Amino acid sequence: MQPLASRMAVMTGEGALSVYARAKELEREGRSIIHLELGEPDFHPAASVNQALKQALDEGKDRYCAVAGIPALRQAIADYLQSTRSLNVSLDNIVLAPGCKLALFMAMMALIDPGDEVLYPDPGFPGYPSIALGLGGVPVPFELSERNRLQPDPDEIAAKITSRSKILITNSPGNPTGTVYTDEVQRRLAELAVRHDLLVLSDEIYARIIYGGQFVSMMSYPGMEERTLILDGFSKSFAMTGWRLGYTVAPSRIVPALQMLAVNSYTCVAEFSQYAAIEALKDREGSTPRMVSEFALRRDLFVRDLNRVPGFRCPAPEGAFYAWVNISDTGMSAEELCRIMLEEAGVAAIPGAAFGEAGRDFIRFSFASSAATLQEAVQRIQRVSSAWQRTTV
Repeated sequence: MQPLASRMAVMTGEGALSVYARAKELEREGRSIIHLELGEPDFHPAASVNQALKQALDEGKDRYCAVAGIPALRQAIADYLQSTRSLNVSLDNIVLAPGCKLALFMAMMALIDPGDEVLYPDPGFPGYPSIALGLGGVPVPFELSERNRLQPDPDEIAAKITSRSKILITNSPGNPTGTVYTDEVQRRLAELAVRHDLLVLSDEIYARIIYGGQFVSMMSYPGMEERTLILDGFSKSFAMTGWRLGYTVAPSRIVPALQMLAVNSYTCVAEFSQYAAIEALKDREGSTPRMVSEFALRRDLFVRDLNRVPGFRCPAPEGAFYAWVNISDTGMSAEELCRIMLEEAGVAAIPGAAFGEAGRDFIRFSFASSAATLQEAVQRIQRVSSAWQRTTV
């Protein structure tokens, strides 16, 4: 029997989905599980968004449509980026995809040749190195360390750039750390990209979920407009995870390649959902600011409570909705601690090594659940914390 393609042996899955699968097994056995493993807001789209979807279906907008996305939505995205990030982009630079993850995949497929090096944050989204490997690229991690306040170190990145370096991936606010890159860091990264002729994939899926300050896109810096691809979508900022709507903002010379890949794969994004997305971007009800305000309250309470768990250390994240907890003082591995929390306390979280080697002493919790649920989760964790307190006495 013929073997599978060799790329399947180097690509990896996602720790969040593996933990989720085990958590669902326990639920089917009748166990009560608190799901803090998935990055999924417990909000839903505004009523006007759902109504726009229904209206589009009633009007027969369920046909094939433009490969890059309907012009009305692409223009709405351009206007949205101008109003929220002060970016001046054309609708012709925007390509829709069925999900931000596929937008990432298509961007990397358009850019990576075998042997090309891809610099990416560690800890970071598992898809970055996995997709790079699957395409024959060489993933090169740069560390987000506590000693550097979980910020990228431009000096470390500069030292890792070689003649084969082609792509620099940035993710601010970041998954799993919640880091918002400082202006100084981003400015230096932009300078490196220009000096070494790097393309930058700026993953901005959490750009609207920020706690204080103003988000600044990598595309805003001098020389970056012609070398930056923005990856964004509707899952996080508009609580539309299951809708699978993402997009890429790309330099004009790269757009035809993204469209060619779309033609050869998904053809187009569902027409009716695109009309609903236009309504989401208008945000007439102020749903996104209200959601972010609620996340800020949850963050403050959850981080406070987590820091009261023996052996846990958790700084307040600056963006996204993840608590990145250092558990090295527990004397236990993150994998074993997560097993105890899930199997004995019914709390699902993710060992940090799922996001890269630099995350081995950490655990990621999502606080995209109600304050009451988060409080109950910490109470459950406290009840089983004697399992690791014994290891430290």
